[in-house]
Amino acid sequence: MNTISSKAPRASSKSRVMTFPWNTNGVSVRLLPIIAMVALLASCASTPLPPSQPVPEPVAASRPADSGALPAPKVQGKSRWVAVYWNELPGFADDALFEAWNAWIKSCERPGPVFAPLCSEVRRLSIATVDEQRAWMVARLQPYRVESLQGEAQGLLTSYYEPVLKASRQTGAGYAVPLYRAPATLGSRKPWFSRQEIDTLPEARAALQGREIAWLADPIDALMLHIQGSGRLSISEPDGAQRTVRVAFAGSNDQPYRSVNQWLLSQGVSKINPWPDATKAWVQQNPERVQQLLWSNPRYIFFREEALSEFDAAFGPKGAQGVALTPGRSIAVDPASIPYGTPVWLASQGGAASLQKLVLAQDTGSAIVGAVRADYFAGTGAEAGVLAARVNQPLRLWVLWPK
Repeated sequence: MNTISSKAPRASSKSRVMTFPWNTNGVSVRLLPIIAMVALLASCASTPLPPSQPVPEPVAASRPADSGALPAPKVQGKSRWVAVYWNELPGFADDALFEAWNAWIKSCERPGPVFAPLCSEVRRLSIATVDEQRAWMVARLQPYRVESLQGEAQGLLTSYYEPVLKASRQTGAGYAVPLYRAPATLGSRKPWFSRQEIDTLPEARAALQGREIAWLADPIDALMLHIQGSGRLSISEPDGAQRTVRVAFAGSNDQPYRSVNQWLLSQGVSKINPWPDATKAWVQQNPERVQQLLWSNPRYIFFREEALSEFDAAFGPKGAQGVALTPGRSIAVDPASIPYGTPVWLASQGGAASLQKLVLAQDTGSAIVGAVRADYFAGTGAEAGVLAARVNQPLRLWVLWPK
């Protein structure tokens, strides 16, 4: 982070001879106030001064107060929380907390009852220094290590992102894969039609007639968008204009999610990464099996179109908490283990990334189940997609709960 330092102005190298008007007693008129002040101080010399007060030592970020009795463990749904001292959190003294503060302020747009009382302080601290933010966290929050009910403290971290894809408002010219708004009959049956049934049953196709938002050129891109749950479309409009919109999650068919990668492995495919490039390469070699691959995942996602302002473009889509996700600082969790809006300390070491940082629990996903389980929001675009495809590594979590 760049810092701005202001330098004191240098003293002039030129000196001046100063002259004063004198009174009749030979004393400078301008020196009279100074003489009076000296006299006043002399008269007070015999009055003892109060003892100096020691200056409180600032809270050291690298050594927070780690003493005293710890609270009892808590059972939170599918997880067990065990209170710890702050020095258990890897990298706590080094994180650039201000990067997470935007995500925390976003959570305060829709806070739960536990964190709502802290939101005024969180907003005020948005302009504080990192050390002040860290000292406030130590004073106001208690870290708890997240474990399974069986006491397992290590879990799994994966990652997701917001893809940016080319699309068209009209079918044809290579654009043949539709993205749909939710059908009016979506709530009439649970689960709704599977992915295969949507492609083959006249009843399902009739329910989606006229619900197209746009068309994509590649079925694997469409599948990727379904897996990520949202994305951005660079759309060619009928009048030739080009604009970018967001398609956000609007519902699903309530069918179970099945991993396409796992299906490929079951077919004897040895190379499934990087996603989706390896999958597209397999499709080119096996064009007659594309539908079989797609139908291996019966889950189907419906979208809604959202305008994308310049401000919105800096953030991701809204997560399950109902607030916009912050790249690198939002995670999806199992809400039965960690409530939405909870600040979480995340530590994960792997070949794809080394992460020790403050994040906010703001989203969920059908595959995000269990106590020590998180999906890391990497951001938007191809670079974020490369990171998201590689993250599959061990994870530890600590929730930061109000004292």
